[in-house]
Amino acid sequence: MINLGYACINETLREQNIYCSRTMIKKTFFEKGKDYAADLGLENVKDLLKILIWNKKYDITLFRITSELFPWNSEYSIEDLKNFDEIKKYLIICGEFIKQNKMRVSFHPGQFNCLSSGRDVVIKNSLIDLENHGKIFDLMSLDKSNFYKINIHLGGTNGGDLNLSAYNFCKNFELLSDSVKSRLTVENDDKKSCFSTKFLYENIYKQINIPIVFDAHHYEIGNIDSSYEEAYEMAYESWRGMKPVFHFSNSKKQYEDNSIRSYAAHSSFYYKPFINCNKEVDLMLESKQKEISLFKYKKDFL
Repeated sequence: MINLGYACINETLREQNIYCSRTMIKKTFFEKGKDYAADLGLENVKDLLKILIWNKKYDITLFRITSELFPWNSEYSIEDLKNFDEIKKYLIICGEFIKQNKMRVSFHPGQFNCLSSGRDVVIKNSLIDLENHGKIFDLMSLDKSNFYKINIHLGGTNGGDLNLSAYNFCKNFELLSDSVKSRLTVENDDKKSCFSTKFLYENIYKQINIPIVFDAHHYEIGNIDSSYEEAYEMAYESWRGMKPVFHFSNSKKQYEDNSIRSYAAHSSFYYKPFINCNKEVDLMLESKQKEISLFKYKKDFL
């Protein structure tokens, strides 16, 4: 009842220089401009197709696409790139391949997306970034639904005022287009001072009906205000009949390297399995060894 996927990088193909996260530092972007970004973006979408084809070969139907598909995308519109027509062609091909093979892809935009903020500039930048992710899925002609999720964290705590954060998030959610609203999900945090699954269920899901991505590792080291089973059930219910995508990792500090400071760091492989409470789920593995650890997880636990 668990379907496994992995995130962003295929380690096997990366050794063959096939990957879709070619990017550059800020200095390079301002020196070479969006024409160079266009070249990198085209190479990225071409390699995205190669990764999807590889996934199909090995019966992997769940994959997270990197948010670095188009480097420095906050500084330009994809439509304005010199090679947009060719980029669009490959995105359409990727979308058709995804749909024909019943694959499920997602985005997980960076932590700087903070719809809970009270600062206008933070909200403005968050809206730009989220809309760019929605646009890519639209160019792929993928359904506007949580089946193809754009997952984020709630964001800042506003000095510990979690209720204000929830209020801001729900208010700023209304500024998003249907392209993003229809795909947006929110995930529980890995800090005890931040947002638990129960908090998200009561203050986000019940207000604006967006699903909760339950991260089991975050549950263990975050704000535990309910049992595992209760948190799991709340998150599961929020998907309203659609099979959820949940996240799973083990702690690198606990299992592989006790010298590192944070328990939040992800391990390379898995040392204990995900507890799915006897419910079917698409499970995004967030280990450092990507598809390699996925195969090992299947061998060890499934």
